[in-house]
Amino acid sequence: MADGTADFPSPDTADRSPLAARLFGVEGVAGVFLGADFVSVAKRAADDWDRLAPPVAREIEAHFESGAPAVEEDVAAEDDAAGDPVAAQIRELIDTRIRPSVAQDGGDIVFRGFEDGIVRVSLQGACVGCPSSSATLKMGVENLLKFYVPDVTGVEAVQ
Repeated sequence: MADGTADFPSPDTADRSPLAARLFGVEGVAGVFLGADFVSVAKRAADDWDRLAPPVAREIEAHFESGAPAVEEDVAAEDDAAGDPVAAQIRELIDTRIRPSVAQDGGDIVFRGFEDGIVRVSLQGACVGCPSSSATLKMGVENLLKFYVPDVTGVEAVQ
């Protein structure tokens, strides 16, 4: 991917990603998360990485050898921050200060909106279901945003 991330938590969400669809063909793959320079694959709890790793690696290699895109071009989502300088500042902080840290752990955080002092974000990739994600939101994201943007009173995760 040239920019951003794409999360495919189940096979029925992979219609715009030939790579994710291919990986869901491997028995035991439970989710696929793509970034500019990584592919993250989640497995079902009952499955073993020793069994899954070789076919997953083969499918990734075969996909890239095919020359097909990882994700089909998508119509750009409407910018939730358009016209609101506070929301634009929040988005900028998330993109430049928070997202890089979250990405180092195989996840992503996406700005979903700002209303009545509450910043709404969605967590993707390795962050979904992570036991420390709520602490990260409260102690990391919320504190940083409150420090830089006085209008922020809280942060909540949305789907």
